[in-house]
Amino acid sequence: MDRTDERQLISRLQTGDEEAVRELADRYSHRIFQMALRHMKNREDAEEVTQDVLLKVYRKIDRFRGDAALSSWIYRITFNTAMSRLRTHRAERAAEAERDRALAQRTHDWAAETPVPHHTADWSHMPDEELLRHQLRDAVADALPKLPEIYRTPVVLRDIEGLSTEEASIRLRVKDQTLKSRLHRGRVMLRRQLGAFTSGLELHREAA
Repeated sequence: MDRTDERQLISRLQTGDEEAVRELADRYSHRIFQMALRHMKNREDAEEVTQDVLLKVYRKIDRFRGDAALSSWIYRITFNTAMSRLRTHRAERAAEAERDRALAQRTHDWAAETPVPHHTADWSHMPDEELLRHQLRDAVADALPKLPEIYRTPVVLRDIEGLSTEEASIRLRVKDQTLKSRLHRGRVMLRRQLGAFTSGLELHREAA
């Protein structure tokens, strides 16, 4: 695009010309996306950066002073937007790691506080089902801390704290389907660790 066409496009954008907005997207979205992809490393984030940049360009076009080419200004906005999103992602991962650490500690404390029967305890008069469930509770307390945090946390939230799928998803800041997938995997791993204790018992209710 030569400088004359560029100035005309800028002028049309400043007047809110919808056709100019579409022309802006047609001319620059692919290049914005490619630049964003180099920084973000995945298409979904790069696509979101692209949409953010186009919106910022439209909203801030009145601030463009013409000291450099429009493309240079757009690419600077793209870089800043990508860097901002990367910083946000790092902060979210750090927060999630801290949440997992805290939940892991709570799980550990829960397991430690769960009474473990002495070998000398007399359970001879306890009904079989109640006895099995009592032993199962102790086995769960021992097995939970051994699960990877990414799977243990959904199990703790849903099956120990009693949160709904939606509540747990919000707590972990993940999609419901992601939560259900991790929960299912965690339950499978837990059942494998519990082994014989799970036979004949419905240990967990199905994910909502």
